[in-house]
Amino acid sequence: MRHEKAARLLELARMMAASAEGLTLDEMAERLGVGRRTAERMRDAVREAFPQMEEVDDPPTRRFRIPAGLDGIFQAPGADEFAALRAAAEQFKAAGARARAGALLSLEQKVLSAIRAGARRKLAPDLEALLEAETMAMHAGPRPFEDEAVLGAVREAIVSLRRLRLRYEGGSSPGRVREITPFGLLFGRSNYLVGGEGDSPEPRTWRLDRIADIEVSETPGARPPDFSLQAFVNRSFGIYQDEVEEVVLRIFPHGAQEAMGWRFHPTQSIEPQADGAVIVRFTAGGMRELAWHLFTWGDKVEIIAPQRLRSVMRQELAVAARAHGMPIDERD
Repeated sequence: MRHEKAARLLELARMMAASAEGLTLDEMAERLGVGRRTAERMRDAVREAFPQMEEVDDPPTRRFRIPAGLDGIFQAPGADEFAALRAAAEQFKAAGARARAGALLSLEQKVLSAIRAGARRKLAPDLEALLEAETMAMHAGPRPFEDEAVLGAVREAIVSLRRLRLRYEGGSSPGRVREITPFGLLFGRSNYLVGGEGDSPEPRTWRLDRIADIEVSETPGARPPDFSLQAFVNRSFGIYQDEVEEVVLRIFPHGAQEAMGWRFHPTQSIEPQADGAVIVRFTAGGMRELAWHLFTWGDKVEIIAPQRLRSVMRQELAVAARAHGMPIDERD
């Protein structure tokens, strides 16, 4: 029990050292999953162990930080942390995301080079054993496009608050040169730049593999202050943005247990039914991508609403059936 408490205090100290602006008591409590009074006691204990901790006025509250960081003895990573880092890098590499894989492998080398030789020798056997015993199951799908020049230009424009000038080979006018204010990047089955064209604040998506001749322009460009990339993503089941509707799914009893542990959408709620089924509700757009996903549930799911999703599902099934010589009625 004492060891566990010491580990939690060290975790809090690391949080304070990792935050440039510091943490409030409420933020400490939220991150550690404790009450405010417990967070106060833990803060006081950290202050005793690390007297360099500072208090910063941030009306109407205060923030606490350890500005000079922690000594290396408190920061030595373990074999399981290195294994997780390597696994993430290998997963990116296998998926074709070589730029991000390279960044993680470079980070691994930098961290290893900062560890004393004796500690590295102790880590090596455990790390080797974990790497041999763990791997990632890869799913079929497209290999995402990641060109370091494209990603570098987008990130430079985001940091410098400037627009991008590029030739876009997709959309209704392939090959047209466009000026885009970058709002962010979405990584998935395909990778997308999210941004507004010209002076428009309306976010649109641009596939990275259809971008050519990209450069950072001198024209200032910053995303709207009220724009949230996460909120933009949450509007849709996938990448495609269309009308947001309330989705209601009935998962039959033989799929209910799986559904209870499944995350369809961040806004979802799950309601167990008397017959063993569950009702899943969430609000989203992207009905076509949702239909594609629901097909993988087979006979475990019934679409209750919206009607548009039912229609899209029937249309997609009809297209697949025709391709295999089995035409079906698309009428709902």
